[in-house]
Order: sequence, then C-alpha cells, then structure tokens
Amino acid sequence: MVNEFKDFIAKGNVMDMAVGIIIGAAFTAIVTSLVGDIINPIIALFTGGVDFSGWFYELDFDGDTNYASLDAASEAGVPVFAIGKFIMSVINFLIIAWVVFLLVKMVNRVKAAAEKPDEVAPEVPTGPSELDVLLEIRDSLKAQRPDA
Repeated sequence: MVNEFKDFIAKGNVMDMAVGIIIGAAFTAIVTSLVGDIINPIIALFTGGVDFSGWFYELDFDGDTNYASLDAASEAGVPVFAIGKFIMSVINFLIIAWVVFLLVKMVNRVKAAAEKPDEVAPEVPTGPSELDVLLEIRDSLKAQRPDA
C-alpha cells in the first residue's frame, strides 16, 4: 500500500498539480491585490465612489429599528439580506476573470513566440537521389549490352 502511494505521488501529473495549486494560491494574492488596490479605486473614480457593499435589507419584520449600516445590523444579530456584498463579489469576480484572461493571453503570446522556430532556410534543390542514380546506371548498362 505504501509503495502504491509512493508511485502515485511520484507520477508527474500529481507533482504538476501540486505545483499548480501552490503557484495558483500565490497568484491569487497578486490578482486580489491588483483588483482591490488598483482597479477598484480606478472604477470608484468613474462611479463617484459608489460602494454597493453597504446595500442591505433588514429581515427583521417587526420594523422597530432601522440600522445605519450592515455592520450595525449584523452586530445586533438582525438577519439581513446583504445584496450589496453579493453585487460587489460579482463585480470583483468579473474584474478578476478579466485580469486573469489578459494575463493568460499574454503568457500564451510569450510562449508561442518562444516556441516559434527560427527562420527556416529555403530548401536548396538537391541532385538526384541514390536510387535515381542507380536506376540510371542500370538503364545505361542495359542499353550498352548487345544481348539485351
């Protein structure tokens, strides 16, 4: 059983997957920072600083208390329908997906350029093949023999 496990772990696919997960986790931090620290502030400039994350509906049906913020309602233990957090999550997902798409496109372009073979020299016409020469010699010898 231990040997089977060693064989399983030693397979290239498992090691590739492990490296991919580790790199993916590190890459997630980079993309999250890019979206949160660079792209979202730029979007906030164009939308006038609109932040949907504070948009919520109280599900407290007695209606006695209105909470000023989502945090205040959550601290009071009131059930809330936090539609704004969901909208921000969707927006962040779309931004992250777009950034990852652009990065993958760039990596594929670089990879294709690296794999592109150098300019191939034009084919130089070569003489007849060895077989052609041998056939020509045979035909020539046949033509020279009187009993042929």
